[in-house]
Amino acid sequence: MVDSGPISCKNCGERAEGSFCKVCGQRTSIGRVTFKETFHDFTNILFSIGAPLPVTLGKLISNPGFLFREYLAGKRKKYYKPISFFVLFTLTYLFIKWVIQFEDYMEVAVVSNLPRIDLELFSRAREYMFENIKSMALILVFTMAIFLKLFFRKQYTLAEYVAISFYLNGFYSLLATLNLVFIKYANPAVQYLALMVMCAYFVYAIVSFFQKQKLKVVLKSFLAFSMAYAGYLFLALNISYFIVMIKQV
Repeated sequence: MVDSGPISCKNCGERAEGSFCKVCGQRTSIGRVTFKETFHDFTNILFSIGAPLPVTLGKLISNPGFLFREYLAGKRKKYYKPISFFVLFTLTYLFIKWVIQFEDYMEVAVVSNLPRIDLELFSRAREYMFENIKSMALILVFTMAIFLKLFFRKQYTLAEYVAISFYLNGFYSLLATLNLVFIKYANPAVQYLALMVMCAYFVYAIVSFFQKQKLKVVLKSFLAFSMAYAGYLFLALNISYFIVMIKQV
């Protein structure tokens, strides 16, 4: 067998030997784009043991605080990027909701004595909000980051809490997706299961992140989550009210 020797990497132009370029990491066997290659790359990124997505999911389940500390310390290559993680599982939620034809379920009583508010418009705004609740998930990312900064302000910057919040809300979208399927096919009575699990997970994640004064962190993280979610619902409802009002004009 004839050894073809070093070749030039098609990505960076450096001389390369073996299956991968030692400079940029790209495969040396790159040719024309094929469906087989595209599918292989997709499955490799998502499902191989050392791929960023399985590694990120594994750490978010087993030790989220470790992932947060590593990412903020600059050790980012092996992890799925926080915004990409959030977008992936939010789109997964919306896709699964569409596939199983899930009807929005949250029934909230309309208060009859709201001053100077058109109750019919308010009811339509409420329905619009719950129909598009995951489309407004970005609001929760920022309310969560803001309240984390308010309760734990000395440790990290707001931008760093936003990165953590993207991871947390991506995981919440995963829980909500599983909850959709459970409600649809098993028990429709557990409408708020994902929210309750997420509250517990949020506290667990923040405690594992800070690793000290655990009782104090538990209380502060519970308050931060509660206030962030309340702020999220308040803003989402007001945005929905405004959109419905504009459509009515």
